[in-house]
Amino acid sequence: MTAEQSIEVRAPAQRVYALAQDIARWPDYLPHYRYVSILRDSGSERVAVMAARRDWIPVRWTALERLLPEVPRIEFTHLSGWTKGLQVAWLFASTPDGTRVTITHDLTTLQRPLLQSRLACSIIANFFIQPIARRTLARMKLLAEDNHED
Repeated sequence: MTAEQSIEVRAPAQRVYALAQDIARWPDYLPHYRYVSILRDSGSERVAVMAARRDWIPVRWTALERLLPEVPRIEFTHLSGWTKGLQVAWLFASTPDGTRVTITHDLTTLQRPLLQSRLACSIIANFFIQPIARRTLARMKLLAEDNHED
């Protein structure tokens, strides 16, 4: 099962990518993110402990972020937490009016046996992943468009 969210942003892909890749600043940008602690940064890869809220419910995980600016694409692999093994990709496609940003979550890669059923994946996707991704994309859109100069 794959969960996917997309949004159209009236800003160039490079602008949106720059905001999205800077996970250390996500708590400054995204009100639903509680904190991001960078554990290791090699320039093209980062390991971070990330924590957000789904409404009042706190969620936390450790992720490896891989930066592919030439594509452009950002990939995450969840290393710990309930979503251990989850593969996430941020895709940036140029459009006539700016950029289509898509976040995909591949739930078939989850490593916890209890979470591999179709029902569990559906609950994780619809109750946690989609609402958090929707808020993240909406805020990234606002930030990129507010700071975009024509």
